[in-house]
Amino acid sequence: MSNNYSCPECKSRMNIGSSLVFSAKSPNNERGLIFLDTELGSYTKRTHPDFELKDGVDYKFYCPVCHFKLNKADNPHLVKVHMSDDTGKEFEINISNIIGEHCTYKITEKKVEAFGPDADRYRKYLDLPSEFQKYL
Repeated sequence: MSNNYSCPECKSRMNIGSSLVFSAKSPNNERGLIFLDTELGSYTKRTHPDFELKDGVDYKFYCPVCHFKLNKADNPHLVKVHMSDDTGKEFEINISNIIGEHCTYKITEKKVEAFGPDADRYRKYLDLPSEFQKYL
């Protein structure tokens, strides 16, 4: 199956081969590129050796093309991108921005599909109708 990932702002493709590419910044203003596996539920990541990712740290993620901040405004621990599958169906993908936290969500209008051992962490938030999410 061939999935394409894109920025929700500029619609540019963010994947090259089997890697989803992000520009990232640590709380200490360290910056670099992160390559994540495009397979949902796989948490393989690569960076340049000088950009050392630290487990438990909350990174800001940006589109590598337009530099739009991809952390969601209503839940900054989740990063939002769009995905289209090989049939052309589109999904919202949410990925945790905390290094070492393994949770990913594939969202349609009617369904949330969760991946990863930490998926329960934000699941209740995503299952609620949007008008009630602000109370969490």
